[in-house]
Amino acid sequence: MAESVTYPDLGEDLPPAWPSEETLAMLRRRRSALADFMGEPGPDEAALQDILTIAARVPDHRRVVPFRFIVFEGAARARFGAILKAAFLENEPGAAPAKAAFEENRFQRAPVAVAVISRTDPAHRTPEWEQILCAGAVCHNMLLAASAHGFAAQWLTEWCAYDAKIHAALGLAPTERIAGFVYIGTATEDPKERGRPDMASIIAYYG
Repeated sequence: MAESVTYPDLGEDLPPAWPSEETLAMLRRRRSALADFMGEPGPDEAALQDILTIAARVPDHRRVVPFRFIVFEGAARARFGAILKAAFLENEPGAAPAKAAFEENRFQRAPVAVAVISRTDPAHRTPEWEQILCAGAVCHNMLLAASAHGFAAQWLTEWCAYDAKIHAALGLAPTERIAGFVYIGTATEDPKERGRPDMASIIAYYG
């Protein structure tokens, strides 16, 4: 990431639109890469900070900030892998050793994994559903920011996003949930185009 990156000052006038054929081309061809096919390098500290900062720039009604990040990189991925393996074997005590080993190495599939935590405030006057949608927008923004930085990324949940033991290990509050784990790294093979929605079947014009 260039050292000259800056962010807007509070109250600064910002463009209402950013016409960009390059951005449109990226969005038309956007495709998640599989975490199983990622390797080094991952984003350095500056690039990761920018990716997270961009991810956090989402529509947020009344500025609740109903999300937070937990970053796994370096040796932390292996340390948490032991927790993943233990939780998995508690759920499936008869699992094959190879499957347990996969769970232990789950977060080592990519150089960086980011847990996006949805932390809604049910008492806030902003509807809870809007707060949940905000966390989803964060995950997608992170995919786009990672891509613009030149990295592959995939947004996954999988069993560990819903497991109470994993929630406890991460220190989640009762009102918090895991919106997803975003894996970021360098693709070891190009993803293929997948089926897309039939636009005619999902668009209706009122009136």
